[in-house]
Amino acid sequence: MPKRTYAIVLEPQEEGGYTVTVPALPEVVTEGATEAEAIAMAREAIELAIGHRRSIGVEIRSGTGPVLREVAIEATA
Repeated sequence: MPKRTYAIVLEPQEEGGYTVTVPALPEVVTEGATEAEAIAMAREAIELAIGHRRSIGVEIRSGTGPVLREVAIEATA
C-alpha cells in the first residue's frame, strides 16, 4: 500500500503539552504531553480517521495541505 503524508499542526499549550490538528482531516484533533507523544497520537488518529472514512465510503483526501512558515517582526512597546 502506498504511503500518504499528512501535514500536522502542533500547538503548544500554556499548561504544557501539545494539541495536534490535521488540515486535510478536520475530524482529527489529538494531544500529547511531549512533541514526540503528540506526533505518535496524530499518526494513530490519522490511521483511524482514514479507516473510518474507508468504511463509510467517504473520500480520503490527499495529505497535501497548507505549508506553515513563521514570520518574525519587531516587538513594539
